[in-house]
Amino acid sequence: MEAVDTKQYIVANLSTEQFGIEIKYIDNIIVLQSLTRVPKAQTYFKGVINLRGEIVPVMNLGSKLGFSESELTSKARIIIVRPEQQASPVGLIVDEVKEVVTLDQIDIEKMNYDGKDDKGTFSLGVGKFGTDLINILNIAAIVYDKEPGA
Repeated sequence: MEAVDTKQYIVANLSTEQFGIEIKYIDNIIVLQSLTRVPKAQTYFKGVINLRGEIVPVMNLGSKLGFSESELTSKARIIIVRPEQQASPVGLIVDEVKEVVTLDQIDIEKMNYDGKDDKGTFSLGVGKFGTDLINILNIAAIVYDKEPGA
């Protein structure tokens, strides 16, 4: 029997687009709660929360990816991710968490970006799930990305 290279992804909505986060990076998904602001932080960095005694920085994923900031509704969630096993957690605010999907590697189309596209590293490719297209996010690139001069 051949081993098929499949991975599971949590699908989240930002504006009208769907994004996938590989399930191995996800620590928790929580309801949006009040954030403690941090002065002089990047515009996409919304503050910190206390999650079971641990201080977790939270960023608006839409702002980080260059979307205009949408109004947060009751469906908005904070996805707590850990880019590496021993890394500190980071919260990503999304408009809505949809479902868990399983994709084969052959269902994911790698994208080519030019060197001028600084946000190109945030995507690992586009997954095809039925008639839906899901942008697969590179969590490490999003979390560890440094703004110019930061």
